[in-house]
Amino acid sequence: MSAQELRSAFLDCLVAVAPDIDAATVGDNDHLQDDLELDSMDILNLVAALHKRFGVAIAESDYQQIATPDKAVKYLQQHTKS
Repeated sequence: MSAQELRSAFLDCLVAVAPDIDAATVGDNDHLQDDLELDSMDILNLVAALHKRFGVAIAESDYQQIATPDKAVKYLQQHTKS
C-alpha cells in the first residue's frame, strides 16, 4: 500500500471516529489532540479502528508515533505487511 493510500485509509478511520473533522482540511503535521482536538477516548477508538483496518496492534507506548497523519503513515508503513 502506498503512502498516499495509507494516508487516505488513516483519514477514513479518523473521520469515522471524529465525524466533525473534514479530511480535506487535515494537514500532514496536524496533531490529533492539539490541533484536531481528539480526546483520549477518540484516540482509543482510532487505535481500534486502525487495528481493525490494518490488523496492527498499536501499543499505548506507540501512540505518539501516530500523533499526526504524517507520523501515522510512517508507523503504518513499518508495521503493515503490504
